[in-house]
Amino acid sequence: MVERGRPRSFDRDAALASAMEVFWIKGYEAAALSELTAAMGIGSPSLYAAFGSKEGLFREAVELYGRTEGPQLWDGVEAAPTARQAIEGFLLATATAFTRPGKPRGCLVTLSAINLTGASPSVCEAMRQQRAFGRRGLEARLKRAVAEGELPADLDLGGVAAFYLTVQQGMSIQARDGATREVLEKVAHGAMAAWEPLTAS
Repeated sequence: MVERGRPRSFDRDAALASAMEVFWIKGYEAAALSELTAAMGIGSPSLYAAFGSKEGLFREAVELYGRTEGPQLWDGVEAAPTARQAIEGFLLATATAFTRPGKPRGCLVTLSAINLTGASPSVCEAMRQQRAFGRRGLEARLKRAVAEGELPADLDLGGVAAFYLTVQQGMSIQARDGATREVLEKVAHGAMAAWEPLTAS
């Protein structure tokens, strides 16, 4: 079916990237439509025409965040030769990513999830799925380590993954509160001191 009407007079990808940064800084609830449209350089009619709603825009922004910001955290998890190195690298990469100059501090997914009272059930579920993705990623790397004989077969994979993901989520909040990369690296090294007790058979 041929679309009718005037073509969009703005760069949709650039507008979405700008909206992502607003949500990253403000969270879903606190990001006002006026702030979003100002950052995107469009009016509210164009926002609704292109993204359907604030919720639709938010969901696309979260997907964009995962595509653009996720690899620097997750690529090393699979590539690391041991599970311990994978988890440690994940936390140290987090310390760097969450404190980069010129970028909002912390994690969009973690910080936006703190307050979603105005969001629909579908958006809340989408955020739960994003958080579950992180746990599954760590769990999969631990499962591989069990298969390779690095970790014991009776290891509570879910418990270990949940512990380190909780540390990472806490680092996001600390980064937003002004923690430096060096401070977050100390948190990461402290968390790794729990590796042996957590992974003992």
